[in-house]
Amino acid sequence: MGSSTNEFDVIVIGGGIMGSATAYQTAKRGCKTLLLEQFDLLHHLGSSHGESRTIRGTYPEDYYTNMVLEASELWREAESEAGYKVYTSTPQLDMGPANDASLKAVIASCQKNSFSFQILDHDEVASKFSGRLSIPENWIAVLTELGGVIKPTKAVSMFQALAFRRGAVLKDNMEVKDIKRDEVRGGMVVYIATGDKFWGRKCVVTAGAWTKKLVHSVTGHELPIQPLETAVWYWRIKEGHEEKFTIKGDFPTFASYGRPYIYGTPSLEFPGLIKIAVHGGCPCDPDKRPWMPGRDLDSLKEWIEGRFLGLLDCSTPAATQSCIYSMTPDEDFVLDFLGGEFGEDVVIGGGFSGHGFKMSPVIGRILADLVLTGRADGVELKHFRIGRFDENPKGNVKEFADQVGFNESPY
Repeated sequence: MGSSTNEFDVIVIGGGIMGSATAYQTAKRGCKTLLLEQFDLLHHLGSSHGESRTIRGTYPEDYYTNMVLEASELWREAESEAGYKVYTSTPQLDMGPANDASLKAVIASCQKNSFSFQILDHDEVASKFSGRLSIPENWIAVLTELGGVIKPTKAVSMFQALAFRRGAVLKDNMEVKDIKRDEVRGGMVVYIATGDKFWGRKCVVTAGAWTKKLVHSVTGHELPIQPLETAVWYWRIKEGHEEKFTIKGDFPTFASYGRPYIYGTPSLEFPGLIKIAVHGGCPCDPDKRPWMPGRDLDSLKEWIEGRFLGLLDCSTPAATQSCIYSMTPDEDFVLDFLGGEFGEDVVIGGGFSGHGFKMSPVIGRILADLVLTGRADGVELKHFRIGRFDENPKGNVKEFADQVGFNESPY
């Protein structure tokens, strides 16, 4: 190795939102940090690109709410340091049948966490949103103040810029092929497909949809993380009604529980269009994905027609974008030490299951805590251990249905 330019305190593998937030945290603490990305920085091949992500504090799992609350504060701190915004606040509206187990769990979670909320019935929703939104008579809605839209590519760029400002080294087009313990001096040697190699005292793996492949090639262990290609759809607001659904008009981010689980954002990134999508997709190999898998949109169109009172053109999407989820069987994250011969010197952050982006600042903090101190305060890590899948292949046991829908065929 020989050169101090190739030696680091912490090497972070994966330059998406999680890796970038982690590199920012380690660099901020004075660690000599290297961030490695296998593609171009800010690429559109994984899970960290695009026009918008939602933030919400409403979760059926009560252990996520405080993580989101901390993340919302850390987003604002990072914005203040960067000097620009990536996160725009809105209310959040969760809706569904009054007897839906997941929605009931959301209410229980809010109560347990003393997280302020309102329950609205059919008439109250109609009144609150002035005829812009409607729910069936047997539905309820849960309204909270902590919602919002995050600009993902801009957010990744922000954390990379902040990490660089703190002294981190960023290198792209660096595909990691192996990680080996340095038996002579300790630490890790990270081997790159180009023949380059880097030494680090510690290592964090945040490789997104490629985490399973990388961990398997390094350890032979199969992490139960399944890449899932998903599509995001934008729908045209009918002429004369565009302002009713803008983020400036106090329209909320929203989610609809049931089958399918549907989510959306106010009109922001594309004038006259509103993002409404199904939380689901098709299993894929991230290196051989079908790109824009077809899907039967009839149920989504029916939902849009019913909820938006005919004010949207739901004949066909005005725009479509593709993204990848990294699914675990229980839809909970993996935040843990790799273990085995690597002990606590390599930390894994993965399996974010289509809902992790909002929490990336706190996940970066947790991963930095783990790799630097061996512990992370303020979070119940038992929910995110790798070992939970050895105890139960399905992971954490829950009393409500999975939120993400799987389609077996991409066509």
